[in-house]
Amino acid sequence: MLSSVQFFLLYNTYELKNEHYYLSELSIINTEYSRAIRNDKVMPGGQKIFDHYIDANMHRLEGGFLHNPREFALLGQRLCDSAFQDLRKANNLDSLLGVIIKRHGLSRNLEYGLFVQSVEIAFQRDKFIPLYKPASREPYGARIGGTLKDINSHNLATALTVSSSVDYSYGTTFTLHADIKNRKMTILKLMMPTFLLSLLSVSAVVLLFFITFRNWIKQKKLSEMKSDFINSITHEFHTPLAAIIVANKTMQNEKIIASPESLLPLTEVVQRQADRLKTLISQVLEITTMNKISLNKEEYSLHHLLDEILLDYRLKLTGANVRLMLHKDAQWDTVLLDKFWFATILLNIFDNAVKYNNSVAKEITVTTFNDKKGTNLAISDNGIGMTREIQKHVFEKFYRNMQNANGQVKGLGLGLFYVRQAITAHNWKIELESMEGKGSTFVIGIPF
Repeated sequence: MLSSVQFFLLYNTYELKNEHYYLSELSIINTEYSRAIRNDKVMPGGQKIFDHYIDANMHRLEGGFLHNPREFALLGQRLCDSAFQDLRKANNLDSLLGVIIKRHGLSRNLEYGLFVQSVEIAFQRDKFIPLYKPASREPYGARIGGTLKDINSHNLATALTVSSSVDYSYGTTFTLHADIKNRKMTILKLMMPTFLLSLLSVSAVVLLFFITFRNWIKQKKLSEMKSDFINSITHEFHTPLAAIIVANKTMQNEKIIASPESLLPLTEVVQRQADRLKTLISQVLEITTMNKISLNKEEYSLHHLLDEILLDYRLKLTGANVRLMLHKDAQWDTVLLDKFWFATILLNIFDNAVKYNNSVAKEITVTTFNDKKGTNLAISDNGIGMTREIQKHVFEKFYRNMQNANGQVKGLGLGLFYVRQAITAHNWKIELESMEGKGSTFVIGIPF
């Protein structure tokens, strides 16, 4: 809307300047030119040329008009063409305009166009008959001289009709257009302050819009942070609750009740998951955004932690055709980490490995190994895999790969986003290797 208004104002300003530009100069040219041809036609000496062709053939024209209209038309056209040709040869307007420019100090960068618009003949007083009229290809008439191409009302200097109110006379209408070269560019240069002012006003509005938009983005982020908080807690509560429910149902089995030694591992599972819920609740007031994770690092045996986490996850998968394997290839497995967030990392990767898997027998393989930099943890699956384009976005907040999931995958697209944030908070690295249809592998690098 603003752009339309600005364009309308600039266009009207241009038209106004175009209408008034060179107006005083045209007035001077009109006065001097009219004085120079006061007793003449078209240009000094033009009267003599017209008299030679029209006055000398007046009676032939009259006879043709009265007895043979076709012959009259052809003769009139031939006489006018000859007169125009002689006028072009005798054109002296260049020198006349040179004198006017020098006398009044006008721009020397001047172009003009001199035209004859009509020639009429009268055998009886004031009863004029057209002898020449402009054709459609030359709307301004026959050009006698000048190189001005852009002919319009803005550069019209003079328009005269000269005739006599007597028998056997003729009249002519002719115009003179004058303008400087590159008129449009000159006017645009004159409008430069207006352009700059318009540009500044548009820039100011755009700046205000940007500031408003930025503030809106900030408010949107605050709103997202509140939503993320609720989504995070809901997402993280699900895993320990599921494990506790499964363990509780198992403990209600009569065979388990009859075998007290079988109850101890289940009570340990309940205890660990209850502790995890307790930790979640204690962090409710701390988690305002996943970019600010509060870590409580301690030294742990990576293999021992993996045994615990995989045991709990196997309970969650009870009844599902999922095979969870652990290969302990690392010789050095002591790591410094936050146990809560480490479990969060693995559980989210496991969940994705199960969700994005169309195989009848799903497999998740966890492997530890050492290199020169530290201890590494690789989690591989036989799921649907990912294209390169999906891999670019997989760690983004709320991103969900629905390409090959047939719309059956549930969740909010937060799991791998949390993984990335927890990895970053630990100053670890995570790499993704995947190929469509051939599963995925996440490799977590834990430096010594």
